[in-house]
Amino acid sequence: MSATDTTTDAEHRTDDAAPVPGPKRLQPHQISILIGIVIALITVGSGIAASTLQFHDDAEVQREVFGGIPGALKFAFYVVIPIMFIFGAVMFANRVRNWERGAPDRRSITPKNAKKRLERLRAGLYMQTLLRDPAAGIMHSMIYFGFLVLLAVTSILELNHQLPESLKFLNGKVYEAFSFIGDLGGAVFVIGVTWAIVRRYIQRPYRIRIKSKPEHAVILGILFAIGVTGFLAEGFRIAETDFPSFEKWSFIGYPLALALQNVPDLDTWHQVAWTVHVLTFVAFLVILPVTMLRHIFTSPLNMYLSEKDRPKGAMKAMPNLMETELESFGAYRVEDFTWKQLLDTDACTMCGRCTSVCPAHATGKPLDPREIVLKTGEVMAATGSPVVSPPIGVDKDIKVDADLLFERITSEEVWACTSCKACDENCPVNIEILDKILDMRRYLTLMESDFPTELGNAYRAMENSGNPWGMSQGERADWAKDLDGINVIDGSDPLTAEYLYWVGCAGSFDDKNKKVTQAMAKLLQRAEISFAVLGPAENCTGDPARRSGNEYIFQMLAMQNIETLDGMGVRKIITQCPHCFNTLKNEYPQLGGHYEVVHHSQFLEELIDTGRLDLSGAKLEERVVYHDSCYLGRHNDVYLAPRNVIGRLAGIEIVEAGRSGTKGMCCGAGGARMWMEEHIGKQVNVERSQELIATGATRIATACPFCYVMIDDGVKAQGVEDDELKVGDLAMHVLEALENAEPLAQPPMQEAVEAAEG
Repeated sequence: MSATDTTTDAEHRTDDAAPVPGPKRLQPHQISILIGIVIALITVGSGIAASTLQFHDDAEVQREVFGGIPGALKFAFYVVIPIMFIFGAVMFANRVRNWERGAPDRRSITPKNAKKRLERLRAGLYMQTLLRDPAAGIMHSMIYFGFLVLLAVTSILELNHQLPESLKFLNGKVYEAFSFIGDLGGAVFVIGVTWAIVRRYIQRPYRIRIKSKPEHAVILGILFAIGVTGFLAEGFRIAETDFPSFEKWSFIGYPLALALQNVPDLDTWHQVAWTVHVLTFVAFLVILPVTMLRHIFTSPLNMYLSEKDRPKGAMKAMPNLMETELESFGAYRVEDFTWKQLLDTDACTMCGRCTSVCPAHATGKPLDPREIVLKTGEVMAATGSPVVSPPIGVDKDIKVDADLLFERITSEEVWACTSCKACDENCPVNIEILDKILDMRRYLTLMESDFPTELGNAYRAMENSGNPWGMSQGERADWAKDLDGINVIDGSDPLTAEYLYWVGCAGSFDDKNKKVTQAMAKLLQRAEISFAVLGPAENCTGDPARRSGNEYIFQMLAMQNIETLDGMGVRKIITQCPHCFNTLKNEYPQLGGHYEVVHHSQFLEELIDTGRLDLSGAKLEERVVYHDSCYLGRHNDVYLAPRNVIGRLAGIEIVEAGRSGTKGMCCGAGGARMWMEEHIGKQVNVERSQELIATGATRIATACPFCYVMIDDGVKAQGVEDDELKVGDLAMHVLEALENAEPLAQPPMQEAVEAAEG
């Protein structure tokens, strides 16, 4: 594994692969050990320098390092701490060796991604992403920044210790400020740890309660002990030195010293408190690489490496299945994941934010996104060389006998996913959970034929009919029969129009979505847009096949479509389906198809903004809630365009559902779930529809054919009819507003006609 590896995902290693010539370079696990050795040597050197040079500060306001601590304890400090640094580095290197088992993944820094890389690293180091949940974010920030202040205070004290008298700076006002900042950092740290203890063991939110393990108590106990023993050591030190007035700047240590002044043998208690404080730090170094505390390092690293060389909404590319010599597809062993996907498992903070937003989990399905990450980590840890501790403690009865992912992960978990990407979007450390699920689906489908029965029908339909509905391709343009001026062209003819309107399977065959297609076509005609549709020459883009793991059918359909589009000279495409939009825009380039693809919400926004689509007089006196499409929103970051289109209609009051935008709730149809039945728990579309109904809206606007079907069905299932709450695509709402406005312009003409007849 290497952060600068330039090998593509599709190039898998084989046991008999010839070694690649070239200079050897340090492996990541070797770099980890080297860093530990360097830090240990610096610490040892610091101890030797202090004992041999013995520089002293004669200033009146200053602090003697190791004051009151016997030489034997000082010697032990400079021996034990370096050993623990090396121990920690070796233990951490063992984890890194596990990541190196993964397949190549190109995550090199380039001029194009450097800015985003640094932004994400800064977000990780500054705890910005954790603040999406204010309470948890502030709590973690207090622990993190408080600890950093304490670490900095200790390091500065040791640095000052090595300097000759003329260069020492921790004296006078500087020392007083130093004391104040040290106590402030310690106070923030202890309060943060106390808050964490209360949150985990008293407040006990669901996502934390279900994963609390004994190691959490150990971690919090050690952190709390570090803070408390540090203050006790400071208090005994100040009391032992007869309460110098300048130590009042230690606003916690000084009052504590006053409280301890009558304790007998202050010097002994100072040594005890100092020793215990050092031992708690040693314990911290012991547990750091073997418990979830490792995420102090791995989480920012993971965020730094999160920028991919593919669009956000695109799945990993695969080689041409017609030509490849690969014998296995997808992921079923630990080694089938990339090194970055394995790093994910050690970067996880176990916070459960992914679980809290998963629509499948919320409706009683077996999927828990956090468990996908942790179970992968369990298999990796148990089968590594050497074996290391799992990401978090597991039940003693759980056994892992081989490096097979399905030792711990069930196919039911994998198939429950709607591919909504809420887990990825909500993860504060940029763990890529969806990629893992989709890679495992590829294996289940292509290698085991282990997929829901209903998908078999969709696969056959896509292979034989070019669409998952199994409808005749000859019916693709039937929606246009009642419309004038629709240019339906043959796929073998050059495209003379400016835009190709990609209708999609739902827009062509589903009765509800035919109305969307007709509405959009009318709006394009009103705006005098030059467009054409393919009709029977248009195949499914292959999204349902790819999201359900059938890369073979996806490539078959995609290559046919690319051949058609390229042969016609297509460059600009409008589509109303976010799934088609995402596939054409983000995934067809993997197969050589490069087009300018725009979603109809974006295109309508542009037409309205430029005045080509005149909304003068268009009005709807309605309360409208917009339902975010996952493939438009989280997969492609298009959130404002649909809202702007609806918002431009006069009389509209836009309201938001409890979950919207990046936190929007899935309709339940993504990831090919449109063609699978829900047999377990509550239906996702019912859950979402109830939330939309609760807004008190009189209309629901969608921007996806799957969302339209699922939300409309969900609303009807609650006994709510169109005259109470109307569900429709935004194009339908806009067209209705325009058509309702037209009679308003007729009365003067009507009066003229009546006058002429009179």
